[in-house]
Amino acid sequence: MTQRVDLATVMDRLAVDDLVSGYAAAVDDADWAAYRALFGPGGRADYRGSGGIEGPVAEVADWLAETMTLFPVRQHLIVNRRVFFREPGGYPQPGDEADVRADYVNPMRFASGEDFVCGGRYAFTARRTADGWRLHSVVVDERWRHHR
Repeated sequence: MTQRVDLATVMDRLAVDDLVSGYAAAVDDADWAAYRALFGPGGRADYRGSGGIEGPVAEVADWLAETMTLFPVRQHLIVNRRVFFREPGGYPQPGDEADVRADYVNPMRFASGEDFVCGGRYAFTARRTADGWRLHSVVVDERWRHHR
């Protein structure tokens, strides 16, 4: 690889990482317009792994807006991000698509004051668009939860 290609890959990695951070901030801040804007055309989200729904981003954003009112306090901590770039045809080299696997811990508090904490793994797929990198899909795989 040349330095120019390496720099482009680093810039893409930073842009995709910013997308994942933007996702967490949008959900935690209940900014559903920002949540929708993170996705490109045809974007979908799948929360069935945590007891939710799957569908087009607009439908899921509406569901989240209603569901998250149960938790007036919430904070996503998304860690151990692994980004894999590929060409649209599936070739494992830097390209216009990225898969991100990231672990999460999500402490929240019910309006009653009870704490709810869950953790698991996200699978994000991002695509380069004319407007920059956008999410194509988000899949949640909740692996544990604790309620007290």
